[in-house]
Amino acid sequence: MPIRTTTIGSYPKPDYVRIPNWFEVRRSVAPGKWNPTEAYDRFLAEGGGEDGPLLDRGTQEAVLEQVSCGIDIPTDGEVRREHYIYHQCRRFPGFDFASLTAKAMRGGSWRAAVPTINGRVSPGRPGMPDDWRVAQAVTDRPVKMTLPGPMTIIDSTADAHYHDDRRLAGDLADALNGEIRALAEAGCRWIQVDEPVFARQLDRALDFGVEMLERCFHGVPASTRRAVHICCGYPAALDLEDFPKADRRTYFDLADALEATALDAVSIEDAHRRNDLSLVDRFATKTLILGVVEIARTRIETVEEIRARLAEVLDHIDADRLIAAPDCGLVMLDRRIATAKLRNLSAAAHSLP
Repeated sequence: MPIRTTTIGSYPKPDYVRIPNWFEVRRSVAPGKWNPTEAYDRFLAEGGGEDGPLLDRGTQEAVLEQVSCGIDIPTDGEVRREHYIYHQCRRFPGFDFASLTAKAMRGGSWRAAVPTINGRVSPGRPGMPDDWRVAQAVTDRPVKMTLPGPMTIIDSTADAHYHDDRRLAGDLADALNGEIRALAEAGCRWIQVDEPVFARQLDRALDFGVEMLERCFHGVPASTRRAVHICCGYPAALDLEDFPKADRRTYFDLADALEATALDAVSIEDAHRRNDLSLVDRFATKTLILGVVEIARTRIETVEEIRARLAEVLDHIDADRLIAAPDCGLVMLDRRIATAKLRNLSAAAHSLP
């Protein structure tokens, strides 16, 4: 069978979608002055809550565009989200978006004013099923939905209540589990939890992060594919030659723990910084979602170079356990470049094995 394709999460928003793009907001302010929630609060105050039909349209346009590029497992494009973490946190009691706290994140790579946890985090009313239904309505291909994981939420918010990251992670996992189970019950067949912080906080990931990741998927039926995405970091701008990344050995250090979980798929980068392919051998049973095009570089990878890399990977894994993807979400790119990359990715993957 040909290698399948997917996207990771975000997709460039159409011009008529007024929800602010977190990357554009971050780029427009001085270092250390980023407030990733302020622009969205302003959007809501200006009547953004009335934009439902436009957000539906934008979501469906993003799905159809991915499908037209040959993507087998598209996402909803995260079109409704101002930020892939805070969109979800707004649905959980315990988060205070009025009281912000200055915090360094991702090992100090970013600094921002972030929401504060001022009470016990608990499940809210699930909102993801409605988001998924809108996206799934325009295609018969399975639309994958994405949520931030407990460790990544902790790294991107300020805790003024728990003062115990393991206990906080447990409540976050239970709250996320409510959303995930509701998604599965609605019919969603691909659900992905994003844990980029695993790559930067290895000891904590192995201590309790992987355990909490599995807890997110507790009670989810086998008919729903359970995935984790672990990227190594967005840069501050496009086409930077050098920017902070997690240690390249981290994937090796995580592999055995992830292989031992009940998850179905593990998603990692390979395009920006290629892996030693002996890593692939460590995933003896998991499906590997492999990034084969860069998400922060405007150069469009050719079909031939993508195909060549995938052919190398097939020496280590069967085609039915390999899915080709971008390294991460496509939010930094314009749609012309994003679609060109996805078309070449799909052409390469579907020409193999």
